[in-house]
Amino acid sequence: MSVIYILLSVSVVVGVTFLVIFLLAVRSGQYDDDYTPSVRMLFEDELVKENNTSKQTKTD
Repeated sequence: MSVIYILLSVSVVVGVTFLVIFLLAVRSGQYDDDYTPSVRMLFEDELVKENNTSKQTKTD
């Protein structure tokens, strides 16, 4: 029975350690996306096309 308590406490310590490491990585900007904003201008805007067609129908 004491082995279960040891394994449980070790697993909780490992889980908390990984959580702290993950939170430190998020705060330091490890998961910031620097690539997508630079290529966003290469894709066509769907919203602009919809707005242009709605403006043409209002003037007709």
